[in-house]
Amino acid sequence: MQLNAASLLEPHWEERRVELVAGLDELDPDVVCLQETWEDATHPNTMAWVVEHAARPWHRASVGRPQPPDAWPDPDMRFGPTVLSRWPIEESALIELPHADDADLAAGYRMRMSALHVRTNGIDVFTAHLAPPPSQGALRVQQVLHLEDEVRRRSAPDAVLPPILTGDFNTEPGADEVRYLSGLTTFDGRGTYWQDAWLAAGNTEPGWTWHGARNPLADRMHLPPKRIDFVFVGDPFGRSRGAGLVESCRLAFDEPRTGILASDHFGLVVDIRWPQRTAEA
Repeated sequence: MQLNAASLLEPHWEERRVELVAGLDELDPDVVCLQETWEDATHPNTMAWVVEHAARPWHRASVGRPQPPDAWPDPDMRFGPTVLSRWPIEESALIELPHADDADLAAGYRMRMSALHVRTNGIDVFTAHLAPPPSQGALRVQQVLHLEDEVRRRSAPDAVLPPILTGDFNTEPGADEVRYLSGLTTFDGRGTYWQDAWLAAGNTEPGWTWHGARNPLADRMHLPPKRIDFVFVGDPFGRSRGAGLVESCRLAFDEPRTGILASDHFGLVVDIRWPQRTAEA
């Protein structure tokens, strides 16, 4: 499952976290990838409350980076992604993504973005939050290339599933950074291939995860509907019994259960073929 939790800047977090728990309890995914989680010296990570109030136990890994003082004045605040897993987390690591340093840029354009690598039950999961401003496509390309370097370096070569990469990419399927991951373009002779789960599942709807007309939290940004949140699954070619093939992908957290939506983003739930799956935790 993929969701930008929007737990720092957006309003009504205390109500929305109840909605998040309700969705997790109902959908019962194996692994949950979340962005925009945070903690500081006096507040535990926002996902700690979610784990504490969920119906079943979760294993959690959270990471984050401090932000420029003019973007966030508290040097102890850490802002970044979280992964929840049904199974124990064997490894976790913060991946710092390239950022813009130009002092002439507004503070929001210089946010320090990050990714998280988790290995759980033998699966390598990466979740990332790329630069938000629409104009920073060149920076997002740098971030994607750096992220893929880290995926190649950290993923176990003998894993039963290809690596999984999720996140709020803050750009649309036609952008170069997404086309590169989808095997549709190259950079300086470098290419790759990941399954875009929404398309690999055969969906023909636009799959908008940012939709102001349906989500009051998103409407305040005055942006058109977009599909900016992704689940990518590595190349399943030649894997035993089709391990890693995307079987389904659907929107999640796009309808309220408790009277309020969980986030300004909609999420994604993806089913991936895993013939060698081990027993439940």
